[in-house]
Amino acid sequence: MKFKIDKDHFSNGLTVVNSIVGTRAAMPLLMNVLIEAEGETVAFTTTNLDTTIRVRIKASVNTSGHITLPAKKLLEIVSSFTEKDVTVEIIGQDSVKITSGRSVFRIMGIATDSFPKLTAFNSESTFELAQKDLINLINKVDYAQSTDENRFMLNGVFFNFEEAKLSLVATDGRRLAIVSMPISQTGKTGSLILPAKTVKEVRGRLGDSGNVKILFDERLVLFVIEVTEEKGENGFVENIQILSKRVEGAFPNYKQVIPKETGKRITIERAAFADSVRRAKIVTGDKPNESGIKITIGQNQVQVTASSEIGDANEKIDAAYDDTEINIAFNPNFLLDPLEALKDDNIFFEFKDEMSPGVIKTNEDFICVIMPQRVQ
Repeated sequence: MKFKIDKDHFSNGLTVVNSIVGTRAAMPLLMNVLIEAEGETVAFTTTNLDTTIRVRIKASVNTSGHITLPAKKLLEIVSSFTEKDVTVEIIGQDSVKITSGRSVFRIMGIATDSFPKLTAFNSESTFELAQKDLINLINKVDYAQSTDENRFMLNGVFFNFEEAKLSLVATDGRRLAIVSMPISQTGKTGSLILPAKTVKEVRGRLGDSGNVKILFDERLVLFVIEVTEEKGENGFVENIQILSKRVEGAFPNYKQVIPKETGKRITIERAAFADSVRRAKIVTGDKPNESGIKITIGQNQVQVTASSEIGDANEKIDAAYDDTEINIAFNPNFLLDPLEALKDDNIFFEFKDEMSPGVIKTNEDFICVIMPQRVQ
């Protein structure tokens, strides 16, 4: 194997695939990047057995071949070069010479025979949407994922594809967030739970332009992220592929959690509401009876209060409401997460009574159900 590649292209490609490489992997090969040179491109692939990332980079390939090299060290070496071109060549058995200008490195690699085989992937369906739309969907729900390892089915985001519509859902048992939008679809509908780590990885690779395709079967899900012309100038060819295992098990029936009737609704400025909750949170305490904030909803106004050993906070906000007064207490973080994730100028806040869930809605297909705390 021998190829010449642009230094920046090389570094950018290695940066993408290094995100899932561990530092103390039980299998040494999991700390390596698989390099495959063929035709006019070089492919870089890494895996942690749960997730696999692959990118292809333009290169001048003299001799086809493949090898695995220490991923993090290789990125360190390439990033340190100051010359534009880098040449990589296998010399001897499982040894690689890397040359750039007057710099020459010899790095020991591992043969590709033992590198985990990429699982064959077959899907009867393809779903496609704009990358910026998928980022928007993920941001509106991912904060509600559970971190409780005993509830592994909630440790991720539920993707539900039905009738050319994608719904994303996340819950930790105390709050639930759901958002939906129409998408392009070919083939069968279905659903899956995407692990939290993969959710983070996918979101980090999405951009403001271009589309993303989602394919899945009974065990795996594949994201094919289109690389725009702008990124193409940085050396990427066509796409970035992220292949991940799905979370096993069935996601709870989230539709049962959404209140069918709330009875009361206010319209309030989102940013002002978030600012008031954020300020009130400052004086909340660590004790259970001091950790929440109280929302008093009255005639055309909302009063946000908090009290603890630290002190008190009291603030009023204008809101559209004409009904009986009610007091509801919430964990301030559970209110702030959706309020900060949304971009709408105004939101709707619905409720029934002091002990029933509060519901945040927008004019779009977004709902966040939040369980209340006891009012002290």
